Amino acid sequence: MDWLQTLLTDPDSVAHIVLLYSFVIALGVLLGKIKVFGVSLGVTFVLFVGILMGHFGFTGNIHILHFIREFGLILFVFCIGLQVGPSFFSSFKKGGMTMNLLAFGIVALNITVALVLFYALNGRIELPMMVGILSGAVTNTPGLGAAQEALNQLHSSGIVNNIPQIALGYAVAYPLGVLGIIGAMILLRFVFRVSFAKEEENWNTVADDSQNKPHLMHLEVYNEAIFGKEISYIMKLSGRPFVVSRIRKDGHISIPSSETILDKNDQIFVVCSENDAEAVAAFIGKEVLVDWEEPDMPLVSRKVLVTKSEMNGKKLGHLKLRNLYGINITRINRSGVDLFANPNLVLQVGDRVTVVGSQDAVERVAKVMGNSMKRLNEPNIATIFIGIFMGILFGSLPFVFPGIPTPVKLGLAGGPLLVAIFIGRFGYKFNLVTYTTHSANLMIREIGIVLFLASVGIEAGANFFETVIEGDGLLWVGCGFLITFIPLIIIGLIARGYFKINYFMLMGLIAGSNTDPPALAYANQATGSDAPAVGYSTVYPLVMFLRVLAGQLIILLLM
Repeated sequence: MDWLQTLLTDPDSVAHIVLLYSFVIALGVLLGKIKVFGVSLGVTFVLFVGILMGHFGFTGNIHILHFIREFGLILFVFCIGLQVGPSFFSSFKKGGMTMNLLAFGIVALNITVALVLFYALNGRIELPMMVGILSGAVTNTPGLGAAQEALNQLHSSGIVNNIPQIALGYAVAYPLGVLGIIGAMILLRFVFRVSFAKEEENWNTVADDSQNKPHLMHLEVYNEAIFGKEISYIMKLSGRPFVVSRIRKDGHISIPSSETILDKNDQIFVVCSENDAEAVAAFIGKEVLVDWEEPDMPLVSRKVLVTKSEMNGKKLGHLKLRNLYGINITRINRSGVDLFANPNLVLQVGDRVTVVGSQDAVERVAKVMGNSMKRLNEPNIATIFIGIFMGILFGSLPFVFPGIPTPVKLGLAGGPLLVAIFIGRFGYKFNLVTYTTHSANLMIREIGIVLFLASVGIEAGANFFETVIEGDGLLWVGCGFLITFIPLIIIGLIARGYFKINYFMLMGLIAGSNTDPPALAYANQATGSDAPAVGYSTVYPLVMFLRVLAGQLIILLLM
């Protein structure tokens, strides 16, 4: 039975390490699905199972543990960056600026409360451990990884002699952090006496941002000022972009081009953004009912997938598809959202383009676009590892600041995150195809985070019980709850009382400010609208960026 003993206990055996990780991750994921009062801890349970296995002496070679930990963290934050990159900069527009300022306030107050507690306790809790508690209190695992990386930098520079197991503080603070977030939502509801029905009605009335949402209407040309004018000239004259998909002239139905002339009583099928619909209708004529079922030549409307890398980053107007193929593109679906086909809209791989025209013309456009589901499903591995390569280089650059004893680096968390955000937003300008299916992104992301959590748990488990149970564990829990709860209540009162933010949007803001999926799931259960998801996604990109940088900057600046 020596083989079994070696398999279970030899820390240098590859088989032992793989077996240990498989057990920790599988059991942790299964336990994480258990819900208590509708709330589960998800993959975070992997950390607790890892701590338990580490406590009972199941461990591995420390160098292999460190490699798996850092590689898992890199995969996780890079995929997060790719996901949030396209919406990172646009999230600051219009109402998003107010939401992001409020989210920034929550992050700043989290840090302030943590530092006040650190100084009030006169160093009873070490600063690195307080950062670990902070990461757990706001349920942000990448922040923990970034702080761990900052400690590694200080250790390599000789500034600290040993690296504290800050994952212990994270593990202790995390469960009550989830409950504190949901508790803040409930308290704000009672403080403001929120009516769910009224909030949902208000959301459905005013929350729909339709700037790029396409609007379809049938118009009869009635404005004498545009009689005998080409469609392209009429569009310039109106100052509003629109697409004329079909036209009935003298009883004949056809597909118009930009040079088609409009005359009195012509009937046209117009697509424009909802914001422009009223102005376009008033300028051209009146809405009518039109039967388009019997055109002179058979017309088809078909959704075409953009899968060719050559199309990535091209402006729709520059392709001149209407002039070349005699078709019209009326709208574009991107990540489940319909967009008006503005000529200045930049195409991305993965877009679904609605093409209207003759069967042959539509098929030719489909070949130009690619329209290959097989090609779309193929992962763009090169882009991912080019980004990781650049991210590690960028994260290793030293930035020297006066008064700081060691150069500041973004590290293995901050560097790949920033590069991924920029690649996700601007990668098409460098011919990098960044499209990844949601399931593929989620798979890589989840593999990365469970590898990281398992590594941290296994390494920290040996000292967990003597440090937490016999030490200041209850004090850590109390500090974590205050870090979670106080900022959410303060900003929640401001957001609802002063800015009058919809309660469901506020729930999404609170969940997104803590990057906490369980809290978002709780918010989604309270309403049938998408308001919590909108609030969550509006602040998530900025908050994730701030959380990753906050922990390591605290350690590098104050230690």
